[in-house]
Amino acid sequence: MSEEKKVLKCISFKLKSLGDLARFASAMATLGHGTYIIHFEKSGRHYYGIYAIFRDYYKLYGLPLFYYIERNEEIKGKYILVHTDERGERVEASNGTKPGWISIPIIDLEKPPEIVDV
Repeated sequence: MSEEKKVLKCISFKLKSLGDLARFASAMATLGHGTYIIHFEKSGRHYYGIYAIFRDYYKLYGLPLFYYIERNEEIKGKYILVHTDERGERVEASNGTKPGWISIPIIDLEKPPEIVDV
């Protein structure tokens, strides 16, 4: 008998806004993590998210987490740009980068990943 491998799912957390996702991704990027936002479409909706690992979850090596937002329309751009200063936070979609801004690339997936259940 051959045993089928079961793909375990990430624990998913739906965020309230693109700003929340951008803030989290930019915080990870400034700590030196290679950070990117994945994008896929499912049932006519657009999903944007980042993977994170909750390290040393009990006796496991890590608990996979997926933080995401859900949108009706695709974001027009290849990057999410984040800039913070004394005036506050600015988040923009762009096809390129800007000096002084944190640039987070958006990676388009052909289909939803099997490990994400949204």
